[in-house]
Amino acid sequence: MKTVYTNMDIEVKIEETVCSVLNIVFERFLRAVPKHSHGINSYEMHYISRGCGSAHIDGSDYRIVPNTLYMTGPNVEHAQFPDEDDPMEEYCIYFKLRKDLGSAGRKRQPVTQFFENTRFWFGQDTQDIHTTVRQIFSELEQRRLGCMIQVEALLQQCLIKIVRNYQYGHKSEAFFSPPNLMDSKYIVTEEGFLYEYGTLSLESLSKRLGLSMRQTERFLKEYYGKTFLRKKTEAKMAAAKLYLKDKNLSVSEIAERLNYSSVQHFSYAFKQYHGMTASDYRRNNAD
Repeated sequence: MKTVYTNMDIEVKIEETVCSVLNIVFERFLRAVPKHSHGINSYEMHYISRGCGSAHIDGSDYRIVPNTLYMTGPNVEHAQFPDEDDPMEEYCIYFKLRKDLGSAGRKRQPVTQFFENTRFWFGQDTQDIHTTVRQIFSELEQRRLGCMIQVEALLQQCLIKIVRNYQYGHKSEAFFSPPNLMDSKYIVTEEGFLYEYGTLSLESLSKRLGLSMRQTERFLKEYYGKTFLRKKTEAKMAAAKLYLKDKNLSVSEIAERLNYSSVQHFSYAFKQYHGMTASDYRRNNAD
């Protein structure tokens, strides 16, 4: 079960920060989400309303239970694993941030400061975000008169509630720089690597982005610090680790799912990347 709203051209302003809302998703997870990260100025809210599971974020493991909220900022690697007996139901909102050019030189305000300076937060929601996100989906589903005005107001409330959750949390570096590409390019890129890691090509991604292959490579290098090949390899290797934990899948089946030409090619790539064979990894991570 998955409901997705995308390319809505919604912008929410809080103080001098403009948040473009690119994706709003509700999903019941019956599958693991491989390790991935988002680019510069990109933040993702994850709110789990029901079910249980775990997340691997920035090298640490976290237990997910109902009412868990976590935020991931630029370049924060994260993966998510549902419990088979009680899969998670998650509301996810993807924000792309930029500064209001008309506010240059203006003193930053607390809400902006906390959001800008917090690249990762994990904990239990104390601000009743569940009610707000349900109202957002209700407005989007029913499409009544003035619904987008309501949605923008609710998204603004959601951002404030997020900041209130981690108001006294750890601060880290800011991640702002002037944007120079359409926000939709980030969604196209990240969805491609997350779900088409086996088949995505530089040529097909370039066509979706409306760029030449050279421009696409430059875009990836500038906003992710990685080449296309590196991004694709990371995505495939993250998926490989998930598949190897499934004892019902043979190594040859995994190689095929990842679009390797042979088991030998997959095995070589896995060992080169992870420093151990796929068989050793499976044995070390057996339940």
